[in-house]
Amino acid sequence: MFPRLFIVFAATFSIASAADVRIVEEIVAKINGDIITHGELEQAHQRALEEGRQQGLTGARLNDAVQQATKDSLRNQIDQLLLVQKGKDLDIKVDGDVTRRMAEIQLQSKITDPDQFHEYVRQQTGMTYEDFKQQMTNQLLTQRVIGDQISSRIAIPEADQKKYYEEHKNEFVRDEQVFLSQILISTEGKTPEQVAAAQKKAADLVARARKGEKFGDLARNNSDDTETARDGGQMPPYKRGMLRKEIEDIVFTQKKGYVTDPIKTPNGLLIVRVDERFEAGQASFEEVKEEVLQRLAAPKMEPKVREYLTKLRQDAFLEIKDGYVDSGAAPGKDTKWKDVQELKPETTTKEEVKARQKKKVLGVIPAGNKSKTGTGTPATAPPSGSTAPTSPSRTAPADATAPKP
Repeated sequence: MFPRLFIVFAATFSIASAADVRIVEEIVAKINGDIITHGELEQAHQRALEEGRQQGLTGARLNDAVQQATKDSLRNQIDQLLLVQKGKDLDIKVDGDVTRRMAEIQLQSKITDPDQFHEYVRQQTGMTYEDFKQQMTNQLLTQRVIGDQISSRIAIPEADQKKYYEEHKNEFVRDEQVFLSQILISTEGKTPEQVAAAQKKAADLVARARKGEKFGDLARNNSDDTETARDGGQMPPYKRGMLRKEIEDIVFTQKKGYVTDPIKTPNGLLIVRVDERFEAGQASFEEVKEEVLQRLAAPKMEPKVREYLTKLRQDAFLEIKDGYVDSGAAPGKDTKWKDVQELKPETTTKEEVKARQKKKVLGVIPAGNKSKTGTGTPATAPPSGSTAPTSPSRTAPADATAPKP
C-alpha cells in the first residue's frame, strides 16, 4: 500500500491538453501575490470525489460529502495561501522537515536509487518529484504557522500532558532508528596526489564541524554528493541492517551531534553526523511532549484557527471573481473583482501571468548502492473544515497586487 504521507499530501496537477492547444487557467481569486484558478477548484472537486469513494461512500452520502467539500473549496484554497504567505513573512524554514518527510517516504518505498524514487513519486501522485516536494513544503509551512501563532498560545497544564501520555503510552512506542547527515568527498578516478588533497579536506571539514560550524552548511558547500548536498546532507532514517557495517557500528552507538572521522567507502571519504538517535521501545514523555501537546490542543484549535484566518483575510489584498464564493469571508471585507476589464479574455496562460509580473512588479548510504541524493489533513494542520489542500504557489498579475511566500 502506498505510504500514508502520500495520501496526506498528494494532489493531481494534470489538465487535459493537446499538442496544438494552449493550456489556459481562469483566474478566480487573487490573494496578495498569488492566484487561484478554476482548474485548481476542479482538481479539489475530483479529490473530494476520489476520497469519498475510498471511504466507501456511495449515492446520496457521497454526493453530500462532495458538495460540502466543493462548497468550501475556494475558502480552503485561500486559507492555504494565506498561511503559506504568513509563513514566509515570518521567515519560517521547513527545508529540514521536508527532507525528513521525503526520506521517510523513500524508506517506506524501499527504493534507494534517487532516479527510481523520483519516478515512483510521479507514478504514485501524478506529480513530478519537485512539485510534490513543493506541495509538502507548503503544507508544512501552514502547520508551522498554526503552531507558532495559535497552538503555542493555548496553555495545557503539564499535569494534563503527562496524564494523556500515561493513558496513551502504547501510541508512543518506536523502533530503534538513527537520523544522519553526510558529506562525501569523492576520490573516484583521482590521482594519489588528489586523494591526499581529498583526505586533507575531509579532515579539515571534520574539525570545523566538531568546533561548531553548521554541518548542513558544510555539506551544501563541500559535499560531492549533489543530491544530499542540496538538503544539507540529510538522509533518510535508518534501522539496523540498512547501513554499511563500518558506518552502522559507529552511528548506532553514538549520541546526537556526534561527527565521525572520515570513513573510506568505494565512492570516497564519508563524514557522517548523528542528527538524532532513538532507542527501540517506549519513547519518554520528554521525547514526545510536543506531539502530546498538539493532540490536546487540537479540540480548542478550530475556533482560534478560523479567527486567525479571518484576520489574515482582513489584512490581505483579496479579490474574488463574480460567481465564486469564499465561505470563510471576513465580515465587511470588500473582495469585489475590480479590474475585470484588464483581464479580457477572462482566461490567461500561466506563462502570460508570469510575464506580466516580471514587467510590472518590483521587488544513507545503503550497502552496495550509490549515494542518494489534496485535501488530506496534516497532523498539525487546522481542524477539519479549517485547512485547505496544498498546491504550488502561482503568481498573480502585478497590477492587481503587491508581492508577498
